[in-house]
Amino acid sequence: MSLRIAAVQHDIAWEDPVTNFARLTPQIERAVSAGGGLVVLSEMFSTGFTMDSARCAEPMEGPSFHFLSEAATNHRVWVVGSIPTRWEDDIAYNTLTLVAPDGQAHRYRKIHPFSFSSEPENYGSGSEFLQVVIDDVRTTFFICYDLRFADEFWQTAKTTDLYVVPANWPQRRRVHWRTLLQARAIENQAYVVGVNRVGQGDGLEYVGDSAVIDPWGEVLASGASVEALLVVDVDASTVEKTRSAFPVLQDRRT
Repeated sequence: MSLRIAAVQHDIAWEDPVTNFARLTPQIERAVSAGGGLVVLSEMFSTGFTMDSARCAEPMEGPSFHFLSEAATNHRVWVVGSIPTRWEDDIAYNTLTLVAPDGQAHRYRKIHPFSFSSEPENYGSGSEFLQVVIDDVRTTFFICYDLRFADEFWQTAKTTDLYVVPANWPQRRRVHWRTLLQARAIENQAYVVGVNRVGQGDGLEYVGDSAVIDPWGEVLASGASVEALLVVDVDASTVEKTRSAFPVLQDRRT
C-alpha cells in the first residue's frame, strides 16, 4: 500500500501561534483535498525556531498540540510538526509531535540540539527514536540538525522505508540541506521527506527547498522559496525492490 505525503512548505509568524494556526488551517485543508494521508509541517511550526523556551514552551497538550490534534481527527489524516514543549521533568524539548487520525499522539525529542544557535542551553536532548507504521510504510522521524548525523539514520535503516525531517534550515546553508537529504536517502535506500520553512525569522532568511527523495536519491518533488505544497506517493515495496536489486545494507558493518 502506498502513502500519500503532503509536505506543507510554509512561512511562520515569529513567536505567534495564533497567527500561524490561522495561516496553516487552509494549507492543511488544501493538503487533505490533494489526498494527503500524512501532512507534514515544519520544525517549530507555530513559533519559528525560538530560543525563548521559558516563554514559548507549551505544556504537553498545549495549543499547538491541540491544533495538530484537531486537524488530524477532523480530517482523518496523520499530521506532524515540531513544538517547543515542556515535559514532565520540567525541561523544554524541541518535540516532534505526530498525531494519528484517531487522535493518538506520538512524540520524538530532538536528539541533536543545534549548539551553533544555543539550542542546548534552552532545550533538552532526547535519546529515543520514533518509528511508526503508517499505511504499511515504516516511518522514522528526525528534526532538522539531526540530518547531519548519519549514525542515527543508519541505526534505524533496516526498519525504515521513509524518513521524515521537519526543519528550520536557513538559506546560508541551503547546499548542505539539499545534499544531506539526498545522502540520507542514498546511503539508507529509503525515501526522505524534508520540510523546511520559508520567510524570515529572528534575522534569518529561509528559502524552503523542501523535497521528497526516493531510495535511489532521485528528487521526486521540491519546493522553491515560496509557500508550496508537495504531494508525492511513497510505497514500501519500492524500498524493498531497491534494496533487493542493489543490496547495500547487507554489506554495512555497523
